[in-house]
Amino acid sequence: MAVADDLDRATDSTWDWVAEHTRTYLTSGGTEGHESNGVHTLVLATTGRRTGQPRRTCLIYGTSGDDFVVVASKGGADDDPAWFKNLQTEPSVGVQVGTRRFTARARVASPAERAPLWTQMARIFPLYDEYAEKTERQIPIVLLTPEA
Repeated sequence: MAVADDLDRATDSTWDWVAEHTRTYLTSGGTEGHESNGVHTLVLATTGRRTGQPRRTCLIYGTSGDDFVVVASKGGADDDPAWFKNLQTEPSVGVQVGTRRFTARARVASPAERAPLWTQMARIFPLYDEYAEKTERQIPIVLLTPEA
């Protein structure tokens, strides 16, 4: 089960630029890296589905009520990103948004939620529409609900 404390001890993304962004974000306490290239990002810690070890990555996010919304695009690849596969196995995740850290519960958006959330996220990051055209899979949208 990933929790907010796992953010510091988690293994970074295998993508170098994501790993560097994540380290900058966390090292600064969230004062650097929250806004990147005109979009807001969060750090997500999941539990590795095979190893049981915490993993972390940075993701663009939006909001829906109290939930944080992220897109499992993997740049339009035909397979889901590892972080998404991990949270399907263990939906308890650690999150940092700016300077705020918390444990959250992850869930995939329902069909009724998906269309408006996709529109919202594609407005935030228009490349999501291009990614969707590149792949045959339906790109998942995930809601992260902070735990009390």
